[in-house]
Formats: sequence, structure tokens, C-alpha cells
Amino acid sequence: MPTFEPVLLRRIGKPNSAKLETYRADGGYRALEKALKMAPAEVTETVKASGLRGRGGAGFPTGVKWTFLPKDATTVYLAVNADESEPGTFNNRIIMEGDPHQIIEGIAIACHAIKCGTAYIYLRYEFGRSYRALKQAVEDCYAANLLGKNILGSGKDLDVYLHRGAGAYICGEETGLIESLEGKRAWPRIKPPFPAIEGLFRKPTIVNNIETLACVTHILDRGVEWFKSMGVPPDPANPRDAGSYGPKLYCVSGHVNKPGCYELPMGITARALIDEHAGGVWKGRKAKAVVPGGMSMGFLTEKELDTPLDFNGPGKVGCLGLGTAAVIVIDDQTNIVEVLYNSCRFYSHESCGQCTPCREGTAWMTKILERILDGRGQLRDIDLLLEVANGIGIIPGTTICGLSDGAAWPVKNAINKYRSDFEDWINSGRKSTLVSLKMGH
Repeated sequence: MPTFEPVLLRRIGKPNSAKLETYRADGGYRALEKALKMAPAEVTETVKASGLRGRGGAGFPTGVKWTFLPKDATTVYLAVNADESEPGTFNNRIIMEGDPHQIIEGIAIACHAIKCGTAYIYLRYEFGRSYRALKQAVEDCYAANLLGKNILGSGKDLDVYLHRGAGAYICGEETGLIESLEGKRAWPRIKPPFPAIEGLFRKPTIVNNIETLACVTHILDRGVEWFKSMGVPPDPANPRDAGSYGPKLYCVSGHVNKPGCYELPMGITARALIDEHAGGVWKGRKAKAVVPGGMSMGFLTEKELDTPLDFNGPGKVGCLGLGTAAVIVIDDQTNIVEVLYNSCRFYSHESCGQCTPCREGTAWMTKILERILDGRGQLRDIDLLLEVANGIGIIPGTTICGLSDGAAWPVKNAINKYRSDFEDWINSGRKSTLVSLKMGH
């Protein structure tokens, strides 16, 4: 196997990596020049043939999504999801801060492919450094005729706007993001209609993630064969599997010696990622659990660490999926009940409140865990917790969006794989400082 060379992170950490002149000296905007000489449909077919799947969590094939736009649409928008809020995820932020032009180039290529003249980058408010880097990059592109009127003499016009959100996790859901862009409360919409049919300002809209668009840049520059030379081909036993191709940014945090963002071929195992790249579990301990892609995905046990981190692997061992590939390592000195409590508090706080099962269910799961951690739990609370978790989300059909699925899946997963942690805590009657501090005990 040839040596893997990073492309998405290649310039990160080098002097002036965010500057336009640095990017262009390294071949930047060459892919855009190539794309502008192609018909929009040809660009879409190139991305479709590459097998690129969305890097924001759902993993839907990007080129296929672009084809969902109505053929007779006169106004189309691109909404760029830079509202990176999933616990443990920081890959988009690193690209935005250190190499924003590969994102701008990907946006311009995507806009050409979908015949779009206006793009909005929806940025999480807390990312001040990312905002400044992107703002400067956009301004420099206008000055260099890479954005604006008649870009690069192609006859195409493209305007890119930066919009800062207010930090709500729900804005990462594509229709919640669109509602917020329109100046409304970020309540997800009922689908259908999907954004590609009726999105921003009720016009056809494509919503793509930052890392996805960065990949588009390199697919146009390096070719389909290059992209498909990495990753995992489709599973022959699953006719719906589109494969897991290309490089992937894995965020590794928690109890490891070398936390960070690692660019590797899609499909590396969790064990290889932790041991060979992140320096292993800290303090010579063993991993008790590993979150494969953000807290909403659930847990891998130590015996499941040879699971490939692609779009299919985590799901085969009971996780919700790969998610954002935010890998959180939890050592064997940590109690899963406390980890789960932190997770449930987050999702309860971030529920938009539109759907009663989510609003009330996430709050009840938090309260039950709080009772257990305060030493007042009973063994029947474990099944009560499971009952609440089984009743909320898109999967059981009780909510509009998947936030409560993301809140409930770790609960179901943890009880299934670490039930003894719950039983031991309840039987011991001990109290957690997490709850004591919150209650002011």
C-alpha cells in the first residue's frame, strides 16, 4: 500500500497557511479553473463518481444530493454548515482557521455544479478565529476575482456571505440552520419537502458540510481515481452501501496521550487510530469505551476497537454510525454512568423544545441519571431510563429531527453494554461530585 499523504491538513501549521498567495502558490484554485471549463452536470457527475459521502454525520452521497435539485430551478442557494457543535468534534474548525481557501474553492466548485450564484456560510458564533480567517479569505477572493462578478472571466457570478449563528446545537440540523439563516427561531422543519426542493427562502437549497466541500476541491484537482484509491469499497452483501472512500479527518480526544485531528484513509480501525496515531490510552491504562463519532453515536467496548471507522463499521456493533468521526477515548477508571450524565445534560440543554417527546424525554433522562448519581437510584430506574430512550426520536417516529435520537442512542447503547456500571452505582449508594456540585451540596 502506498504511503498516505494528507491533503486536507497538508498546509495546516505552516507559515501563512491561511493567506491567498500561499494557497495559490501551492496549486490553489487550479481545481476551480478546471471546473469552470466543465459543464455543471459534468462536475456533478465527477463528484458522484468519486463516491464522496457527506462528512457532517449522515454520510449521504454528495453528488446524488446535488441531482435532487429541480431541473427548472431559476434560483438555487448553497448553505454551508459550519455550525460544528457535536461534542468532541473540531475538524472543521481546524480547516477554517488554518486553510480556509480550500473551503472557498470547494464552495465555488459546488456552486458552479448546482448553478448557484449565492452561498451562505453558517458559522458557529463561538468560532471567532474561524470567522476572522474566513472573512479575510472571502475578501481576498473578491479582490482577486475569485468571487463576485464574472469570476476568473468565466461569465459566472458568485457571492459568498458569512452568517454567524448564536451557538445553538440544533442549528447543525439542516432545516434548523435554514430557519436561523432566515432570521427565525431554529426549529427544524417537517420533511418532505426536503431543502433541495424547498429550502432557504423557500427556494431549492443544497446544504453541505465544511469537510465535504474541502474534499470536493481535491476531487476536482486530483481526480476520481485518486479519491477512490483510499477507503473501503461497498459491501457486496449490502446493495444500498455506497462505500466509504477518500481521506477522513478523525478528531481524537479524551484519555489519550496525543489528542488531535488526524487525517487518514477512511476505514482505519479505532484501535489503530488510538494506538498508532494518538499515542495510546494515557497513564498506561486500558480503554473502557470509545465514542466513534461524537457523543450521539454511542460506545465501542474495548473488544470492539478493531471496528473500522467507516460509514458501516460502527453500526455493525450497535452504534448509531460514524457520525462526525469525533473519537472520544474513555479509560477503564471512568464510570459510564457519569459519562452518560454529561451527555444527557448536553442534549437536554440543546433541545429546541419544538417536539414534546424530545423536550421532555431528554430532561427526564437527565433527571433519572441525576437521581442515580445522587445515591437515590433504584434498580428499576435502569429500565425506566431505557423506556424513555426507546420512545423519543425519528427512529420511533415521535420527533421532527434526530436530536433526540442522538440523545437516546448513547443511553440505550450504554445500558446494553455497561449495565453493570449502573447496577454497581445504584447498589453502592454513593454520590457523584458531578451532581453534588450542580445541586450545591
